[in-house]
Amino acid sequence: MRKLLSIAISSYNAAAYLHYCVESLVIGGEQVEILIINDGSQDQTQEIAECLASKYPNIVRAIYQENKGHGGAVNRGLAEASGRYFKVVDSDDWVDPRAYLKILKTLQELESKGQEVDVFVTNFVYEKEGQSRKKSMSYDSVLPVRQIFGWDQVGNFSKGQYIMMHSLIYRTDLLRASQF
Repeated sequence: MRKLLSIAISSYNAAAYLHYCVESLVIGGEQVEILIINDGSQDQTQEIAECLASKYPNIVRAIYQENKGHGGAVNRGLAEASGRYFKVVDSDDWVDPRAYLKILKTLQELESKGQEVDVFVTNFVYEKEGQSRKKSMSYDSVLPVRQIFGWDQVGNFSKGQYIMMHSLIYRTDLLRASQF
């Protein structure tokens, strides 16, 4: 059975926080594939990735490559992905379980109806370690909410408002066809 969502985690010297990131994602269950791309780390990242892959053998895969940078790790994740949809998560990120499960449910519903979306856009909160201030990235004012839409329905983004990778889930086949 094909996975619903592949999540690529580009990891370079991520031993301090990789476990927390992955544990926040495995709640998606076996419909999710988590690809930890160890991008030539010099710390214990590979050992932690392998431990997580052993703990969650039907969900997590540990992949090692020589250092190719963030983009190289993302491209490796895309090459290895088996999910219908593809998302990139930084190794120091974590996801809110309620929001994550709601996203997965929505993707399942779209799939069960035979509705194909190219990109799924979500809001996100940016928290920087050591700072108490959080920045919310919300697109409600420029994108239609909870519906499938085309580019002609996109509003004008204000200065400083942009869509970041943290907000995007792509249809895997579309990304592969674009040859990024």
